[in-house]
Amino acid sequence: MAPVDVVAWGESLDQLLECETGQLVFEDFLRTEYSEENLLFWQACEGYKKITCETERMAAAKRIYAEFVQVDALRQINIDCVTRGEISENISQPGPNCFDRAQRLIYGLMENDCYPRFLKSEIYQALLEQAEQQ
Repeated sequence: MAPVDVVAWGESLDQLLECETGQLVFEDFLRTEYSEENLLFWQACEGYKKITCETERMAAAKRIYAEFVQVDALRQINIDCVTRGEISENISQPGPNCFDRAQRLIYGLMENDCYPRFLKSEIYQALLEQAEQQ
């Protein structure tokens, strides 16, 4: 991992998420806080938006819904009931933007809550220290 990457992760959540290693380190951190479902959902949405085949999209939408959105889902994300309801209504005919609103909410949650804690975490601070010594 390049020292430049580690420093860039501290500039914005976008910089962190643009880097595969950054995502892995962030996921490790989130796991310590029992909130990795936020990043996993965000990643699933990023992949979902790239699906062009309607059959594949429908299967992916149902999988994302079952894992993250439905009430009592194994990795239920923290979204409001209106957004959850919208997704529930559209899940039978999911469009490419089916999860956009929920993804924006989760991104905001990560940006304002998890990400600032990540920057102060021992995990990130240790990597930053290593990067600065190189």
